[in-house]
Amino acid sequence: MGTEEDVLRIGRKLDKLIAKNSFENALDILKSLKELPMTLDILQKTRIGMSVNNLRKSSNSEEVNASLAKSLIKSWKKLLNQNGAPKRSDSTSSEPSEKSPPEGTKLQRQDSSSTAGSSFSSSQDSFPAVTKTHDSVREKCREMLANALKTDAKPEDDFNYEFTAARIEECIFQEFKNTEMKYKTRVRSRIANLKDAKNPGLREKVLHGDVSAEKMAKMTAEEMASPEMKELRQSLTKEAIRDAQMATTGGTQTDLLKCGKCKKRNVTYNQVQTRSADEPMTTFCYCNECGNRWKFC
Repeated sequence: MGTEEDVLRIGRKLDKLIAKNSFENALDILKSLKELPMTLDILQKTRIGMSVNNLRKSSNSEEVNASLAKSLIKSWKKLLNQNGAPKRSDSTSSEPSEKSPPEGTKLQRQDSSSTAGSSFSSSQDSFPAVTKTHDSVREKCREMLANALKTDAKPEDDFNYEFTAARIEECIFQEFKNTEMKYKTRVRSRIANLKDAKNPGLREKVLHGDVSAEKMAKMTAEEMASPEMKELRQSLTKEAIRDAQMATTGGTQTDLLKCGKCKKRNVTYNQVQTRSADEPMTTFCYCNECGNRWKFC
């Protein structure tokens, strides 16, 4: 777990360098990354290959591009081959080439819409293809999750939407072990929050690995909400608590008011001037029997 956390931390540093278009510390960061023990599982979970490849494409430093970045990608490709991925054939030589790959060659993730039925393309290096479930409901849910992740996507974005969507769906399925109502409700809530135009930060966190697929599969509505929505909910909660406190602490008990819910006449009320002075006061009521609260002017 320690190595995975270190790789995630380095990936975030590389993403920040790319965003700022400043690569002063890129070489040192890559050196520290090279010293970490890497496994295929860590590669898949952290998607560090994408960050390194983006750095290689963005940086003009020959030392970064030709030396460390390419050597890291080359070593990770060996991990893929060792775990059952077919190696690229070279029609001109049986020995591996030490030359730099042609311009435009990328370590990129597989797009399931263009590579269905194969795990790796002979013309590109990528992460393993998404495993099919052979369940129409699950496949449809994965497709909808991937489309939600693609909301506001830009042509230059290089994310493996299908792979991320499959991981989220797999975690949800493993929790419920079926595709019945609870499973569908959980999937729908993920889709709605990922597509929310007012909450783009959630999509970015999921795509960049700040929120793992496992966590995304189990997050509550409150946890997925945007900062603005969280602030609104907090203010509404404070207002409700304040109203309840006014009705129970400083209120007056009476049998002249009847609860509309339980029809009992055991009510505590409190009057507060919430509007201008020439307007009538607002009466906050609390039923001591069933806990129902209401207000009227």
